[in-house]
Amino acid sequence: MYIKTLTISEINKYIKKVLDNDFILSNSSIKGEISNFKLHSSGHMYFSLKDENSKINCIMFKGNSRNLTFLPENGMKVIVKGRVSLYEKEGAYQFYCDKMELEGIGELYIAFEKLKNRLELEGLFKDEHKKAIPKYVQKIGVITSPTGAAIKDIINVTKTRNKSVEMVVYPALVQGINASKDIIKGIEVLNKIEDIDLIILARGGGSIEELWCFNDEELAYAVYNSKKPIITGVGHEIDYTIVDFVSDRRAATPSQAAEIAVFSLSQLKDKILFYKNNMSGYVSRKLAEKKSEIDMLRHSLEINSPTAYIVNQYNSIDRLRELINLKTRGKLEKEKERLIRVNALLSANNPLNILNKGYAIIEDKHKNIISEIHALKEADSIKIILKDGEAELRLEEINEVV
Repeated sequence: MYIKTLTISEINKYIKKVLDNDFILSNSSIKGEISNFKLHSSGHMYFSLKDENSKINCIMFKGNSRNLTFLPENGMKVIVKGRVSLYEKEGAYQFYCDKMELEGIGELYIAFEKLKNRLELEGLFKDEHKKAIPKYVQKIGVITSPTGAAIKDIINVTKTRNKSVEMVVYPALVQGINASKDIIKGIEVLNKIEDIDLIILARGGGSIEELWCFNDEELAYAVYNSKKPIITGVGHEIDYTIVDFVSDRRAATPSQAAEIAVFSLSQLKDKILFYKNNMSGYVSRKLAEKKSEIDMLRHSLEINSPTAYIVNQYNSIDRLRELINLKTRGKLEKEKERLIRVNALLSANNPLNILNKGYAIIEDKHKNIISEIHALKEADSIKIILKDGEAELRLEEINEVV
């Protein structure tokens, strides 16, 4: 019987083909405990899954690891879905993971998504219902474990940012079956303290089971109905709970919740100083601008001064007066000359002047001038006008000269 001799590459390639074409191995779901976990700088995850008797090497590429809601750690019990294949170069088979979830929490995730979708439809997550976070708080209420790392982080951040801010801590359970009711009680108590400006609901990181109390429906409504704004800082940055969606502001961590809630006094002082300097500079520039405007207006007033205008008008009046006088004198002289000419003409044609030459004017009693002899015959009396007077004469006899 002839047996073909294969190269290492050929046998590995054949084994890979067999594994890839196997129905079960190409679409598998396995569970085990994570060991030798390594997150590469490329974003790929390398680890092993083991049980009591065996282990298998696994890899999860960056594109799939982005969808994880938690960071895998050694010792975690998980369920992974994917396929078994051969890495030809090393001749080792391994499991290529497409999805990963913590073992035993599949039902929790389903319950979480179901409640999340229902509350979202009811409008509890809408931005229009979220209360504004006060910018400058004087007193904050904190609901958290009095012994956990969260309260220490919040206290440290608050003291660093503003020592004058008061803090009222409601010690509450943040894990277990009674935790949600305890937190609800804390919300009720802190809402009754009038001078509390806002409430921080906080807890450190943990598994989904440890954070499950924050996915309680009654707690979600308590957060929604709170009269005071609530900031949630539950778990790590990748942890999301129902209260994070309902709260007025979600912080990635308890420390960040304190940073959001408490304004930085030093930053405020710096901002005030910045505004002060800006205002001072603005006022100085405005004063300089207004002074320049006033100087320009003063100069304009000096140029267009009413006094100067009046003085100039006086000069104009004097010139007009001289012009009027000149024109008047010219007019008078002209009229005087015309009168002289008219007077001379009148004098030349004045009948009285003829009398100076020895002539006389004869009028009848009706003051009609008699210039012919036959008119005397009809008159019984006449008036003779001479150069130095006049006389009335009665006619008795008229001798007509031939």
